[in-house]
Amino acid sequence: MATPDKVGNKEMARDTGSGSSSRDEELGEVAPVKNGKLKKSLKNRHLQMIAMGGAIGAGLFIGSGKALSSGGPGSVLICYTLIGVMMLFTCQALAELSVVYPSNGAFFEHCLRFLDPTWGFAIGWGYTLTWLIILPFELIAASITIRYWNETISMGVWVTMFLVLLSMIQIFGVRGYGEVESLLSMIKIAACCGFIILGIVINCGGVGDKGYLGTKYWSDPGAFRNGFEGFASVFVIASFSFGGTELCGLAAAESERPEKSVPKACKQVFWRIAFFYILNLFIMGLVLPCDDSRLLGSVGPNSKASPFTLAIQDAGIKVLPHIMNGVITIAVISVANSATYGFTRTVQAMAQVGMAPKYLAQIDSKGRPMRCTVVLILFALLAYIGLAPNDAAMKLFEWLLAVTGVTYFFIWGSICLAHIRFRNAMKVQGLSLDLIPYKPSSGVWGSWVALIFNGICLVASFYVSLKPKETPAQTAESFFKGYLAAPVMLVLWLIWKLRTGEWRLQTPLHEIDLRTDAKFIDPADVHREPEEPRTWKNLPKRMWGALF
Repeated sequence: MATPDKVGNKEMARDTGSGSSSRDEELGEVAPVKNGKLKKSLKNRHLQMIAMGGAIGAGLFIGSGKALSSGGPGSVLICYTLIGVMMLFTCQALAELSVVYPSNGAFFEHCLRFLDPTWGFAIGWGYTLTWLIILPFELIAASITIRYWNETISMGVWVTMFLVLLSMIQIFGVRGYGEVESLLSMIKIAACCGFIILGIVINCGGVGDKGYLGTKYWSDPGAFRNGFEGFASVFVIASFSFGGTELCGLAAAESERPEKSVPKACKQVFWRIAFFYILNLFIMGLVLPCDDSRLLGSVGPNSKASPFTLAIQDAGIKVLPHIMNGVITIAVISVANSATYGFTRTVQAMAQVGMAPKYLAQIDSKGRPMRCTVVLILFALLAYIGLAPNDAAMKLFEWLLAVTGVTYFFIWGSICLAHIRFRNAMKVQGLSLDLIPYKPSSGVWGSWVALIFNGICLVASFYVSLKPKETPAQTAESFFKGYLAAPVMLVLWLIWKLRTGEWRLQTPLHEIDLRTDAKFIDPADVHREPEEPRTWKNLPKRMWGALF
């Protein structure tokens, strides 16, 4: 048995789409698998649309209602902005790592290489479990949104239709994923733009009978609710809303030109945060009071509780609520499509290195990890649990979802820490930063800020989960449903530590393999185009380059 310092360092050979490697042979765990290779079919426009609309889903259209009710419009604006800035820095760090080391495992592979193989094992399985559980839940959510139009047809009919649709998309491989996400993202972006315009009209008294609103609801019932507890709860909800942003880095291995498209796609996070989230939520807080009792239903995937739908209904517009409900349905399907992509690519990468069943490492001749897809579709059959006549089945689902609770904080924090250690390893091993094809303007300090913010999110989630309830049993249930993912990550970490018998916490910087499969700039070209000096005169130009 090889020790973890070998797994993820000099003996680590990453051949994207290859089922056998020198690392596998040394481990003695994975027999060579005859594989095809992942197809580099994602074009620049695919990554741009995935970046722009990939994380616009139920978290924005539905979950924001719970956030508004819990903390008020002021808390919503502040918390979503802070988490958005954190995600901007995280995506910038992921872009740099993905350009230098484009692999189908993305941050899972980065954790193996720059942190520790054991923590990479925990991150990989935490991420795959998250998508594995989210998919059937999203199928139920999409089926529930259909009830807005017709409550007589069984939910099982819609679950079946959505499952068939997702299966058909997988037939076309990564190109199918890219085209579908591009189309759905354009629809979601158009809906966000439309709501901004409509919200301004509603606020100015152009429609409805409320007249001019201005900042009325910020004064009565107020900008903040439930004190610090309300603020902390919005902090947690806002964090979950950005889940899926990291998919741009995951798609690097299947991009035609990752050195160009991945950085540009990750830069689009700024505009998604500023325009589609912050501006939409600010306007929503202007046209809908945070004490509206209908918002309390936003805890579940019920489109009728969406604050966007409620705002349109209150304006007396007859057709638009149906259009918005359709957009919400599309958003939920988009998340399900992303779940399929995120799970299959990550678990296939884990299988290549012996951290998942070797059977799942197979890639067919058309570049599709179909075995991983079959496993996911089979697990998605759990969506039929929504047909159960009582609440016991859905209680099971709630506990399954608890496993995914704070996993994203560990993933995003690990991306930032991997970037920090990558830069430190470059310095320790005497490699120039000029060899890196893409360096974000935020540098390594942006990763430090995002890492600290992830820690704050974990503390806030702990605080909200531990809030005392009416009985000790309810308090315990609330805590484990909100924070179960943390002990799950610890258990995953211990499993691989026990298996390998290596108990060091991280790979020493001087042992990190920086050269295997690295896409560094040719040293002969490093000094041909000297970097423009940083002065106040070129600040606008540098800011424009950072955002575009």
